[in-house]
Amino acid sequence: MKNIKYLFILSLTFFLTSCMDEFLKESPVDRYVVGNFYSSQSDAEAAVTAAYAKLFDIYERNMFILCDLPADTEKNGLGMPNQFLQNLEYLRHTSQNQFAREMWLQNYSAIARANTAIINIPTIEMDETVKARLVSEAKFLRALFYFNLVRFYGDVPLVTKLESVNDALVARSPVEDVYSLIISDLQDAESNLPVSYAEKDMGRATKGAAKILLGKVYLTRHEFSKASEKLAEVINNEGEYGYGLHENFRDNWNAATENGKEMVFSIEFMDPPGNGNAAMVLQGPKYSLPGGFAVLGLVNSNEADIPTRDLYDRFDNDDQRKAGTFRKDFVSLIDGSIHTSTIPIFTKYWEENETNPNNSDANMHVIRYADAILMYAEALNEIGQSSLALVQVNRIIERAHQSPDYNESTGNQDELREIIYEERHKELAMEGHRWFDLVRTGRFVERMKDHAAYEAGVAESNKVEIAQNIGDHMILMPIPQREIDLNPLLTQNPGY
Repeated sequence: MKNIKYLFILSLTFFLTSCMDEFLKESPVDRYVVGNFYSSQSDAEAAVTAAYAKLFDIYERNMFILCDLPADTEKNGLGMPNQFLQNLEYLRHTSQNQFAREMWLQNYSAIARANTAIINIPTIEMDETVKARLVSEAKFLRALFYFNLVRFYGDVPLVTKLESVNDALVARSPVEDVYSLIISDLQDAESNLPVSYAEKDMGRATKGAAKILLGKVYLTRHEFSKASEKLAEVINNEGEYGYGLHENFRDNWNAATENGKEMVFSIEFMDPPGNGNAAMVLQGPKYSLPGGFAVLGLVNSNEADIPTRDLYDRFDNDDQRKAGTFRKDFVSLIDGSIHTSTIPIFTKYWEENETNPNNSDANMHVIRYADAILMYAEALNEIGQSSLALVQVNRIIERAHQSPDYNESTGNQDELREIIYEERHKELAMEGHRWFDLVRTGRFVERMKDHAAYEAGVAESNKVEIAQNIGDHMILMPIPQREIDLNPLLTQNPGY
């Protein structure tokens, strides 16, 4: 099940020579090096695996830092105070922020690897069906990486060739050009990728993943008819694609079920140290003194990423997602006594009964089927098919409350829109979607003002500064200043 992780490791030796400049030279990452000669199917497979490997660098922590911390989901806990994190939380955005730069660097590094595969694999004499699949996997990944960049930064350098570090620097391309490549890559991917893989290849991009990601692209562009049509190709054929909702919300992160019917595209983690999901380290309770408290025996964590009260208070007690997302019961390691804290911590990425915070094998879902259902509901509602949209959103609500009789009902498009937005907030909390959702729906500025007012009223948090710092320009992140210094053709986003 986790074999693709091992392939990531094996591919590094192969890929090192073709990407040496990526690691050893401080040069703009919108310039690339020419790949080595490719001669066999194993070379092709290793090239694509190397592109998959970059998912860890992009998503393991960076994605939810940039999507949840500068939104209304997460705050920087006292266990690991960090000025760059606090600057994001309080919307003190600058072009010097290390996490904003890391997102830029890692996505372009990943694009370089995807380009290497896309350009070189067609030159190899090998099985044509396998060749087409591998190229389409690389195109799926390139589309995902550019989708990250265009949403965070707007106009970005668009590079699809392998260029020498001595070639001309690349300026920013218009958003429309970037989206044209993303859509083209995903259309190619959905045509050539399989519906599923053998267990040993779990974690690779599938036809369903390509269609759902393309639906998300259309939704982001407010092309609601295209979004609903593309998502319907999967949702109206669940049997063919094997998708569905787990009855138990927590099954999305339990080792035995996390690769089940709700997983569309995920980053596969394993429990040996060094291969685990670092989220458990960052979100677990800080424990350093004898007699202190920990959760389920977990110790030596940082309590760096904790939920906002604004988020926590939105969950009803009968919503199974509340217990599946947060934990407030702390167990003494000395006498076993229970302490219930007023401050919850996130638990989605925890492995139950694990005592080493570095060993979680909970996968990080890039696309979960619940996300697809909610996107489909949103697209249907926006094109006036609110009754059909209600059927879809009720699937999420009914699962959350574990009752087939639980129903939200409304005949009003505007009311249903707010219900869908609220369900996305609760269902997908701390999964790297919130900032994107607020920006694409035009609610970021007003929602953050409301969030600041709400958090200012609770004892452990004061976010009044957010209301002072918020600005319309914050629907984009700043272009990293170091990248502008290295590439004079780059321009800064307005407001920074």
